[in-house]
Parts: sequence; C-alpha cells; structure tokens
Amino acid sequence: MLGTGGMMPLPYRWLTSMLARYNGSSILIDCGEGTQIALKEKGWSPNPIDTICFTHFHADHISGLPGMLLAMGNSERTKPLTIIGPKGVIGVVESLRVIARELPFEINYIELNSKEQTIEFDGYRIVAFRVNHNVTCYGYSIEVDRAGKFDPEKAKENNIEMKFWSRLQKGETIEDEGRILTQDMILGPSRKGLKVTYCTDTRPCTNIVEHAKGSDLFICEGMYGEEDKIEKAKEHKHMTFYEAADMAKQADVKEMWLTHYSPSLLKPAVYMDEVKKIFPNAIAAKDGRTLDLLFED
Repeated sequence: MLGTGGMMPLPYRWLTSMLARYNGSSILIDCGEGTQIALKEKGWSPNPIDTICFTHFHADHISGLPGMLLAMGNSERTKPLTIIGPKGVIGVVESLRVIARELPFEINYIELNSKEQTIEFDGYRIVAFRVNHNVTCYGYSIEVDRAGKFDPEKAKENNIEMKFWSRLQKGETIEDEGRILTQDMILGPSRKGLKVTYCTDTRPCTNIVEHAKGSDLFICEGMYGEEDKIEKAKEHKHMTFYEAADMAKQADVKEMWLTHYSPSLLKPAVYMDEVKKIFPNAIAAKDGRTLDLLFED
C-alpha cells in the first residue's frame, strides 16, 4: 500500500494507491497526488512499472499520473507502458499529458467497456470488474495460476521421452514425430495459485463479493469507521469499515486491509475491535504496509 487516504493527501497519509510485484513485473493501481513520493519512500523506482490500472477518474486516484510518467521518463525507461481504465481513459490520460508530452516510451491503452474484463499477461492476469460508485468505477483482481506437480508416471503413461520433460514443465508445446506434446501430459492437477483483490470508491455489491472470493488478500475501501456515518456513505457511494468487513466474510478471503480513509478519520485503528467481530482477520492498513504472498507449499 503506497497510500491509504481518500479525497486529499495528509502529512502522514498519501492518497490510495497499491503496487504489486510479481516475477519482475510491477502493477500500479491508481496514482493520486503524491504517489511517486510514496514510491520513493519505499525505496522503489517507477521504472519497472509495466501496467497502471485506474479504478476511476476522480482526481484523488489519477492526478499524480503526469509526475509519475515524467519520473519514468527520467529513469531512462524505454519499454512500453500499459494503462488500463474505464471508458474514456485515453482522452483523460492524454489530457493530463499536456505537461508530460515528451516521453521516451510508448503508452498502450486498454479501455474497459464491459461489466467484467480479463487481461492476460505473462504469468498472471488482471480481472477488472464494475463496482457501484457515482461515476464508472472498477475493482481489480490480480491472479497467478499455479500448475500441478510434475508426475513422472503420467509422463510415462503418455509416452513422453525424458528429454522433453524439462521443456514441457516450463510451458513449452513440442511437436515430436507428428504428436503435439503439452504440459498437461506430464503434470498432476492444478494447485492453488495467488489472488489479490482491490476495490475502492463503491457501495457494497455482489460483484465485489463474487470477484473477491478466495482472495489471499482483499484490499477494500473503508471510508468511515464511525457507525453513524452510514447515511453519508450511502449518499456519496462509499463504504464503512463494517460493510467492508461483511463483504470480506461473505467472500471468505484470508485477510482484508482497509484503505481510502476519510481525511476526518484520524485513527482508523480505534474502530477495529468492532470490525474484527465481523471479520477477525481485518487490518486497518497504513501507508507502506507490505505483504509477501507465497504459494502454499
């Protein structure tokens, strides 16, 4: 979590943004004012960021983009950058680029036009899903599949020569004497992979619960910790801590981090005892919170 604040940055809380790193790839979700400073506070460079996903186009989620793009350019980046966002993302980003026009790398856009959209990358995928805010807004799941274990008996049953085993385990498809050899011919059943789901600026909805199901980490908006703010949350299409916890419980996630706090919410941790009664493994995340997710075995 690079930042956990909503609406405006505070001296001790940057705007909501998340960075995920997997196998050499870096995925940034949202880029509000100050995101590149939060990144530098972690000691990380913007250069490896391959993909930037935007939940929606409110300023606290996108106004840090021009500075981030310039920082990328100043780091001598040349590889293309992919930007994903709701319909209109090209026009919004190109407008912001008025002050970041000359960049040494290409920007490729993926515009989300449906209720759900899956984008495949090398070794992982991003699933975008519509949520319920007062403008078009998406949540995102980052999913990493894990192949089954190598099964030498299965390989022998399928008459796969030993010289092909290593290549097939790496996912290569091989043609041998008129036969097409594939990875599934030498592996057992698929094992549990990894999944992180991120959503913010939304009312609770079944779409979030469905897409968060089984997540190792569910990062969810908690705009208000005060129970008497429920009507305000409904009016502005945001969520309370307790509504987020209820969705985490329904989705049966392993862990939930709250984020996107109201600027008036000075001490989120004060409310966590009540939140944990709904979902025990809930955490009031702070800026810079980091978690390494590992395969189960």
